[in-house]
Amino acid sequence: MPENSPRRAPRERQRDPERTKARILEAAKAEFAKLGYAAARVGEIAARAGVNKQLISYYFGGKEGLYTELNRPVYDSFATLTAPDRELADVAAEFVHSGLADADLGRLFLWENLTDGEPDAVGVEAQREFLQRQLGYVRARQEAGDFPADIDPAALMLVLMAAASASLAFPRVARALTGQDPASAEFADGYAEQLARIVRALKP
Repeated sequence: MPENSPRRAPRERQRDPERTKARILEAAKAEFAKLGYAAARVGEIAARAGVNKQLISYYFGGKEGLYTELNRPVYDSFATLTAPDRELADVAAEFVHSGLADADLGRLFLWENLTDGEPDAVGVEAQREFLQRQLGYVRARQEAGDFPADIDPAALMLVLMAAASASLAFPRVARALTGQDPASAEFADGYAEQLARIVRALKP
């Protein structure tokens, strides 16, 4: 092919590009959740999706671009939970449900923090910006009277994020304490309701 010839799209793209991209993203989510970003391999993601691995470069620019694209809608969806007029207790309970509804994304978040890469690691800046926006919401709820003025909003947010992730981070502990499957709807409903009660008990 001459050097100046236009690049031909892979056959998969010609057939159904959106479906192909969706398959790649789902495969990437599962692989990143299983191994973390550093250990996940583009070839394994492509094999799981049933596509040529060159398509990952074609659509997403490689592993880093794929990871960034995978996380973008997550931050957008979580941001909708924290409308300024929503009580903190309700938001905390919903984070429990959202984490268990898509356990792969929840585990991906845990991997990011367990491996705690360098300051310029993939996704760090986007996550920092997202968390700062969420901290703004928690501060607004403090002003609305959801919890006392002498509690640091950042500290409370860290506590609540850990609490909401407990069933993914400590499934064995959750099972031993409650006698329930921490991945079940029964556990999610009960635990979310109890977490909401705990947060409401903070009201002055």
